[in-house]
Order: sequence, then structure tokens, then C-alpha cells
Amino acid sequence: MRGFTLVEALVALFIVSLGMMAVNTQINQYAVTAVYIEQKTLASWIATNVLTELSVASDWPELGDYDEEVEFAGRLWFYRVEVEETEVPNLRRIDVFVGHADNPERTLHTVSGLVEPPPPRGFLPLRWLPESGGGARG
Repeated sequence: MRGFTLVEALVALFIVSLGMMAVNTQINQYAVTAVYIEQKTLASWIATNVLTELSVASDWPELGDYDEEVEFAGRLWFYRVEVEETEVPNLRRIDVFVGHADNPERTLHTVSGLVEPPPPRGFLPLRWLPESGGGARG
């Protein structure tokens, strides 16, 4: 008699099903990781944008905490800013915590930085490179 017995066919189907379950688990893990990395990247961009805005602002950020919501990449995000004094008089530490607006307690990304006071009004930056063309400097 040639062919497979019922037991052999069931064992083969069992082995194939185990393989398919392993592949399914890996695909699910990949999808979850991809979503997490996307959220983490977007939160990182928001946090660095906020920190950059505070560092180039014309006013030194006030000490204390505040929070806001922002729409970014078609989603609503929540961020909290903490501004603290440091041991150096002309530096302030800024921590930016970013999460989803629907779950502000869960922080997805945090960025910290030091900010110095803005230059005084009318301050012109130094020119480090000479102007080309030999003309008068202005």
C-alpha cells in the first residue's frame, strides 16, 4: 500500500501548524515593534522641536512646569516641559516629556537640554569668516 496513513498526515499537519504559529508570532512582533519605533520617533521629533524653540526664543524660559497639546503627523500629542535652575547662573535645564494626548501619564520619549539666556536686543553676532570681494564691511 502506498501513501500516507491518517496518523502520518496528522503529524505532518501538526508540524506545519507549529511552523505557521511561529511565523505568525514573528510577524505580530514585527508589527508591534514597527508601531513602537514610529511612535518613539515622532515623540522624539516633537521633544527636540520644543527644546529648539525654547533655546532660540527671544525670552528666557520661565522656571517651572507647563504642558500643552500639539497635533503632529495627523495625531494629537501631549508634552510637558520642566524648566529648572542649575548650579551655573546662566544655564537652565529643560526636560521635555512627550506622550499621546489620550494617555498623558505614559511618556514615550524624554529630551533634556541646557539653555542659556538669549542675547541682548540689538546684539549683532560676530563675523567669523571674512567677506569675499574686497568690498567694505557692513
